[in-house]
Amino acid sequence: MLLRLASRFAVLLVSLAVASLIVFAVMAVLPGDPARVALGLNASEESVAQMREEFGLDRPWPVRYTEWVTGLLTLDLGQSYLSRAEIAPQLVDRFAVTLWLVGTAMALAVLVAVPLGAVMALRHRSGVGVVLSAASQVGMAVPAFLAGILLIALFAVRLGWLPSGGWTPPIEGAGEFLRKLVLPAVSLALVQAAILARYVRNAVLEVMDTDFIRTARAKGLTRGRALARHGWRNAAVPVVTVLGLSLTSMLVGAVVIERVFVIPGVGSMLVDAVAQRDLILVQDVVMVLVAMVLVVNFLVDVLYVVIDPRIGGRA
Repeated sequence: MLLRLASRFAVLLVSLAVASLIVFAVMAVLPGDPARVALGLNASEESVAQMREEFGLDRPWPVRYTEWVTGLLTLDLGQSYLSRAEIAPQLVDRFAVTLWLVGTAMALAVLVAVPLGAVMALRHRSGVGVVLSAASQVGMAVPAFLAGILLIALFAVRLGWLPSGGWTPPIEGAGEFLRKLVLPAVSLALVQAAILARYVRNAVLEVMDTDFIRTARAKGLTRGRALARHGWRNAAVPVVTVLGLSLTSMLVGAVVIERVFVIPGVGSMLVDAVAQRDLILVQDVVMVLVAMVLVVNFLVDVLYVVIDPRIGGRA
């Protein structure tokens, strides 16, 4: 087990290093001069040269890459080319907003998908199972941003129950915070809940067809009790994989949802930075997002070993 975890951690470190190289290289080869963009087209050559020197843009690529990676490791993400403000405090504030959104959406998706998928599996030959299965297929086909627009039209515009957008930090009022969190979190959770429900259904169906479940049924347990006592642990392994993929998908989907609901999260920050060609900010945000995805994948591997220690023994 420890050997497998150590090898996966080594893969994580190598992946982070390769990802940093790719992100830096892509940002470095983009056309345009960040200093010229920041100062405007009418800026003098002396001003542009001074800014390039100030931000180290005139240094060789290997030197700039080393300084950037060192800054990432020490949590010094540099300054924005446009606002001259430190990036790290801004990124922390924006990620707090995004994590509230993604965390709530992930919790909603799991709370809906697990029981729904189990019912779809246990009653797959009945009308209820067929209807739920069809509903999950429709849910998978609806983009998160479209779900958000439809929810705004219904609950904010037509019924007036919830606000159509904006953000209130939880420390400024739990009630208003929850009211503004509901619609974007549900929008982000709908598609992933439908996907998770399908995987839970397939995993439960596979487990219910195993010998140990048949033995439990022969001893008098119902299908539901046999699943609860003996099946969930085995069904959880493939579902954990999808949970990791769903979480990374939500991180990416939050970029669009934050724009739809005017939420000041990291997605809005990234879109604004791209529009303003604030490349150092784009570079930092993208690298942090990539790092989060890689860390989630590593944690999924750890959960594999926790759920089924036999996996670690085969490493």
